[in-house]
Formats: sequence, C-alpha cells, structure tokens
Amino acid sequence: MATFELYRRSTIGMCLTETLDEMVQSGTLSPELAIQVLVQFDKSMTEALESQVKTKVSIKGHLHTYRFCDNVWTFILQDAMFKSEDRQENVSRVKIVACDSKLLTQ
Repeated sequence: MATFELYRRSTIGMCLTETLDEMVQSGTLSPELAIQVLVQFDKSMTEALESQVKTKVSIKGHLHTYRFCDNVWTFILQDAMFKSEDRQENVSRVKIVACDSKLLTQ
C-alpha cells in the first residue's frame, strides 16, 4: 500500500520526527530504523483514519486561497465554521490539504 507523508506535518508527526532525530543524533537509533518508523507511522495513520473515524463534518467559510498540484488540493479558509452532528467550532483561519485516496492503492 502506498501512503502519503501528509501526517508527518501534523503535531504528532512533527513530535515523532523530532524525537527520532534526537535518537539518531544520540546514537540510540540508526537512521535506517528511524525511516522505517516514519514509513510505519504513515501507514498506521492512513489505516486508522480509514477504519476508525466515522464522523462527518461540514465546513463553511471564505475561500482565501486554493491550489491543485501533483494530485493534492490545498485550501486556505478564513472565518471557517466546522459543524458535526453535535458540535460546532469557528476558526479564523484553517489550511486543508486533501489527496485522492484512490492514489493510495496504486
């Protein structure tokens, strides 16, 4: 299964990357093993989001910027409202990165 490396830019992905870098620098972990951990993280995040997240959310806001490059959509919204069945959140600015999940099976 192919995966995207998008989740490495999330908070948990960046913390994992920083920790792995520290372990490589201190000699606790080899660079090869650190790369294997990151690849497994990409796979695990993709699988978890596919199988465990069932909530649907609608998003409304002012589209500030959008782009499509290498089969990846990037949207920047201002004054966005996220609404689910039981909750609503307003944020002043949000960046959404979206990829075609069909590309993961190629």
